[in-house]
Amino acid sequence: MEDDTVFILLAGGKSERMGIDKGLLEYKDTYWILEQLERISKAQISEVYIGLGFNNQHYFDAIPWLAVAQTDLILFKNIRIKVIINPNPEWGSFSTLQTVLKKIDSTQSILISPIDIPISNATVLNTLIETKNKIILPNFEGKNGHPIKLSVSFWQTLMRLDPQDKNARLDLQIKKVKPDEITQVEVNDSSILKNLNTQNNWNVFLEKNK
Repeated sequence: MEDDTVFILLAGGKSERMGIDKGLLEYKDTYWILEQLERISKAQISEVYIGLGFNNQHYFDAIPWLAVAQTDLILFKNIRIKVIINPNPEWGSFSTLQTVLKKIDSTQSILISPIDIPISNATVLNTLIETKNKIILPNFEGKNGHPIKLSVSFWQTLMRLDPQDKNARLDLQIKKVKPDEITQVEVNDSSILKNLNTQNNWNVFLEKNK
């Protein structure tokens, strides 16, 4: 079963603390970004938008079809992939999100996650997709993580923000929403909380996922 929810994978940062573009880290004989897409493909998702910014040419050199996906939808693991380049990545990840949102159909809800948080299993993703509210947050042992589901009515308000404004952050905008318009979905997967920002974080993750 397919849903009208699309997935946004944000990979536009410099990856300075990691020392290499996070999406191009080697993971079990593939690239991390391809592993993330593989995980997404197991859920009720048919379309993924990848937001690139800094070092986008590194991605194109490593995975040439990503360059093609800027102009044509590319099929990968039965999901359609579209690549969007943020022309001003120095404004931060929120500006990359806004750049992608401009390309999305105004009738579609979105699931959003940064590249450095492991995508959860299909059961978790499908539960988030099927849950209806303005904002849906996965929650593991009292802590919220990713991916976050945003309704059309909410994400369209994000388009009106100045990306250079100090309040142009998704977490701050979510805090403005009424509590009854936010649903927390309890999950049993701690990966929704992991932030693979450094080489040490990555090495620990690899050791636990041999």
